[in-house]
Amino acid sequence: MTTASAHEFFSTSAEVAGALIGLLFVAISVSPERILGPDASEIHSMRAASTLTAFTNALAVGLFGLVPGFDIGATATVVAILGILFVVGATTRLLPALRAKRVRPIDFGFLLGLLVVFVVQLLAGLGLDRRENDAGDLQTICVLVIVCFLIGIARAWELVGGQRADLSRLLIERLQARRAPHEPDGAEGE
Repeated sequence: MTTASAHEFFSTSAEVAGALIGLLFVAISVSPERILGPDASEIHSMRAASTLTAFTNALAVGLFGLVPGFDIGATATVVAILGILFVVGATTRLLPALRAKRVRPIDFGFLLGLLVVFVVQLLAGLGLDRRENDAGDLQTICVLVIVCFLIGIARAWELVGGQRADLSRLLIERLQARRAPHEPDGAEGE
């Protein structure tokens, strides 16, 4: 697999990223005060920023992958470094909210996921810089573009008020439902 053979993937990825960024801006514009206003929740603002970062990462890799003869390894490396800097900055901005108990430690999970993506992308980008025709590193970068889409979509879903559908939450809810005392028959009508 060479960068040229991934041309169609990069083209499709750039189109998808552009569409998702547009939809993200529409979602934010529907209730901007909740996400960007002076009374906005820190976690909502950070989710919006992380969503935009994930989509922008995919867009940059996709677009630069379309430039004939351009080194996609360098693009992946630079965008990964910018992504890592974003995660560090976002974490620094959220720490006061964590100390004030306005956010929970679990709310940092999306940043941890992005950090993992960017570190792996950095390693794959550096590997592709060293070995230009390394199919494994190029494939890793392509897979990470897809992962960025999935992370961004999940964060966007939370931004518009959708309930998180993660396995841990589902299991906790099931366990809590089993522990709840059962109402005797006919008790709910009294």
